[in-house]
Parts: sequence; structure tokens; C-alpha cells
Amino acid sequence: MPTIQKVVEEIITRSPFLEESISDGIINLSSLARSIQQDVSESTGKEVQVGAITMALKRVTPKFNPRINMKLRKLFDNTGDITVRSNLVYNTYLNSESLVQKQIQLLKMLSEHRNVFYIFSQGIYETTVVVSASVADETDHIFQNEEVVSKHTNLSSVTIKLLKDGTDLPGVYYYIIKRISWQGINVIEVISTANEHSYLVDEADVERTFSILKNLNNLS
Repeated sequence: MPTIQKVVEEIITRSPFLEESISDGIINLSSLARSIQQDVSESTGKEVQVGAITMALKRVTPKFNPRINMKLRKLFDNTGDITVRSNLVYNTYLNSESLVQKQIQLLKMLSEHRNVFYIFSQGIYETTVVVSASVADETDHIFQNEEVVSKHTNLSSVTIKLLKDGTDLPGVYYYIIKRISWQGINVIEVISTANEHSYLVDEADVERTFSILKNLNNLS
């Protein structure tokens, strides 16, 4: 049977943000121990006391290496411009034999428009198309015979440009998404290139998202 320490660590690592909250000292360990007591007892096959779980929680070693924190600070201290594109429409279609041809038609149509935002994201079963609302009607017409899986309007993208090879640093995506999520902001889509990260959010959340990305170097 696994040890109490091992079981506690497994519970913590599968709980979003919990490990860092313990490290920051913002969680009452005794209360947390009581809340996971049943899980720990079932996993170890014996009755485990709250005190033993509390001690195990105190020994949990944060996996977020402080040296990585310093590298993240340097990365975020040298970010480029943050760009906002508003009034976007998001459509996800079920993949079909005709979908690629529709994408070709869309690209041809978009080539006739200037300063229009668009992005494709193709998965195994679905394809997402994000475009400026100014071409939404034309886009809908092109894809009118395709099956719509999901549709969102009144969205904005907030794009941050990082240092070259910034994505080689472990924890970059996690850290940014964590900061956004802690503010209760729902990220509809993440769009990225080698050094640019775009976060698609509701129009109502764009100012807060911009502020978060602007202040990423504050690692406290």
C-alpha cells in the first residue's frame, strides 16, 4: 500500500493551484487535512489521523523551482507590446470532406479585406475559425452547410509577444493561464505561434486580461 506522504502528494499535485497555495501559506493545513482524510484513508487502506495528514502536508515540496521563477521574471520583464483585437466571432465546425475547400474559399475572401483578424485551428474531429465580426456574415455564408459545434460572439484577443524561445521555459503557459484564471476570467481559446500568445476572452474581460498580461513580471 502507498504511504501517507505519497498519497497526500498525489492528491495535492492533481488539484489546480493547491500546491502553490500551500507553499504561499494561504491555506489552513488542518482544515485541508480533514477534507482529504477519507481519500487518504481509502488509498492507504487504513484509518489515518488528521495530525498525520497535516504533517505530510507540511512536508510537501513545491515542484515550482525558484530558479525557474527567476527565469520567468526575466522573460516577463522583456515582453514586447500587448495587442488587443476586439469584436471577434468564434465558430467551431465538425470536420468534413468539404471543410478544407470552405477554408480555401474563406482565405480567398479574406485576401480582399484589409486589417481583418482571422485564425484557423484544426483538430482531429473539429476545426475552429475565428474572424473579425466585419466578415462574420460572409464567413457564415461560406460555411453554411457545415455542422456548427460551437459559436461565440463579442470576443476579444489579447496578444503578448515574449522573448525568442520563451516557450522553452517550463511553466510559461501554466503561469499565464493561472494568473488569468485566478481572476475568474474564462479563456475561450489560446492561440500561439513560436513567440506570441493570444488569449481569446469575452469583451467584458478584455481590460482585466490586458492588465494581467501587462503585470506578469509580478511573481508574488
